[in-house]
Amino acid sequence: MTPLNLHAEPVQDAWLDAYGHLNEAYYLVPFSNATWKLQDHFGIGVEYFEKTGGALYSVETHLRYLQEVRAPAVTEISSLIIGSDAKRLHFAHIMTVDGSERATFECMALHFDSTAGRTAPFPEEIQATLQAAATELPPDWIGRRIALPGK
Repeated sequence: MTPLNLHAEPVQDAWLDAYGHLNEAYYLVPFSNATWKLQDHFGIGVEYFEKTGGALYSVETHLRYLQEVRAPAVTEISSLIIGSDAKRLHFAHIMTVDGSERATFECMALHFDSTAGRTAPFPEEIQATLQAAATELPPDWIGRRIALPGK
């Protein structure tokens, strides 16, 4: 699958730290906003929640900071479906500014039935769409862990 380019947004002055660059916590804001666009793209966004009670809950994320981001800048987020099964969605986002990769975000999310209060399978048609959208060759940083060399 080709990355989906569904979201871009300017860096806000309130997101800058004392050094004048994007504070680490605020890298997550454009990624989170891109996740909503990704959900909408696959028909599992707010409208889906309002109709079915189905929602995506993030259960694990991995954020890599590759280069600083200074204002003024526009973050462009591309998205990839890494894989999915009946109840889980594994996806990633790549942040670029001026064509340069600045950060990556990897997430495992669960499909949750908010009316039943537990995880539940995606509807079959959504499962099929997500599986068909999965990239054949994930980036090499997918699934990495944090560790000291040689440990």
